[in-house]
Amino acid sequence: MGIQAAARPPEKMRGMDEQRLFAVRGAVQAEANEADAIVEATTELMQELLGRNALESAALVSCLFTTTVDLDAEFPAVAARGAGLDAVPLLCCQEIPVPGAMPRVIRAMVHYYAPVSHSPAHVYLGSTQELRTDLHAAQ
Repeated sequence: MGIQAAARPPEKMRGMDEQRLFAVRGAVQAEANEADAIVEATTELMQELLGRNALESAALVSCLFTTTVDLDAEFPAVAARGAGLDAVPLLCCQEIPVPGAMPRVIRAMVHYYAPVSHSPAHVYLGSTQELRTDLHAAQ
């Protein structure tokens, strides 16, 4: 099933609880700079982001991915497309190469509509939990 990108809540969501636009962040570390490793890590991250936030594909608006400079064997968006996000605008960028930064990191920011009462669940998997120690207890 394809995903509809929307600038406002999809028709089937209107009339339910009032909706608003949210953004959720997440990160994962790839095992290596290899296409399969990047796709595998990104797939795991996206499954967790979508699952923990109970997101239906129709609610997604866009998704931004960044990678550290040492990951260039594949675009993280390939994993998202493989997971069925073929109608969602996706963008891949490179992180600023800050000296001493954690290597092989893939980050994502997903924009979506959800009920006003929703609380975004950010997802930092494995060693990337060190990037957001303020969120560690919430995972």
